[in-house]
Amino acid sequence: MSKDYTINENWTEVKEPEQEYLSDPVNDITYKIIGVCFDVYNELGRGFAEVVYKDAIEYEFKKRAISFEWEKKFNIKYKDTILPHYYFADFVVENKVILEIKASQGIIEDHFKQVINYLAVSNSPLALLINFGEASLKYKRRILTK
Repeated sequence: MSKDYTINENWTEVKEPEQEYLSDPVNDITYKIIGVCFDVYNELGRGFAEVVYKDAIEYEFKKRAISFEWEKKFNIKYKDTILPHYYFADFVVENKVILEIKASQGIIEDHFKQVINYLAVSNSPLALLINFGEASLKYKRRILTK
């Protein structure tokens, strides 16, 4: 069953998804990730450094038996070589979803470009950019399209 995805360019506050959203396995993973982040935000609030939120997310992933890699390295291939520079994604969850964490007053265009680059080099189908630095938890989804 093919799904059509759209990218909402506006910030989205965390809320319960509709049932149809859960029918796709990747969306099920993103639902779990957003739930983890919501729990972390409710416990810690805003104002901490990114690494503190990452530590709390790692704790929650382990507690909930959600598989992940932290600071996953992605090499960049150019023609027939691997370039000397590379990217590190904050988390790769269930080998499918890139999770990038921010703790800033707002998200700038460079953060979006960073996530798009991670999608391109990883071939992951989806990325979440989550910001803990505002009055409420905010997130953006980016979907890899070719």
